[in-house]
Amino acid sequence: MTKVLLSLHVLAALIAIGPVAVAASMFPAAARRATGGTDRDVAVLRTLHRICRVYAAIGIAIPVFGFATAGSLGVTGDAWVVVSIVLTAIAAAVLVLVMLPRQQGILDGIGEGTGPGRRAPARLAMYTGIFNVLWAAVTVLMIVRPGSTTSA
Repeated sequence: MTKVLLSLHVLAALIAIGPVAVAASMFPAAARRATGGTDRDVAVLRTLHRICRVYAAIGIAIPVFGFATAGSLGVTGDAWVVVSIVLTAIAAAVLVLVMLPRQQGILDGIGEGTGPGRRAPARLAMYTGIFNVLWAAVTVLMIVRPGSTTSA
C-alpha cells in the first residue's frame, strides 16, 4: 500500500505543481505584453490564471497523499518531513494568498483599461520565483531524505 500512496503522491505533485510553476512563470511576461490589451493577449493571461487556479485546487491531493505515505512509512515526525511540510505550507500560502490575487488584480486592471502597471508584473515574478524555489527545496528533500536507507 505504501508504494501506491507514494506513487499517487509523486504523480499528484508532478501533475499539479508542474503546470502551476510554468503558467505562473509565464504570467508576468504575458502581463507586460498585454498592456496594450489586445484580445489575444488578455485571453492568454486569463488562460494562465485559470491554469494556476485549477491546478492549485488539484494540488490539495499532494499533502493528502504525502501525509498518508509518511504515516505508512512511519516518518511523519522526521525532521526532513516536517521541514517539507512547512515549506509546502509556505508555498501554498504564497500561491493562494499572494500570486493568485495579484494575477487577478492584473487581469482586473487590464479589463478596466488601466493595465498592470510597471511594478506589478515584476513583483509577481518575484513571488513566483519564491514559490518555485520552495518547491525545488521540497523536491530535493524528498529525493535526498536525510537518514534514507537508499544509501544514495
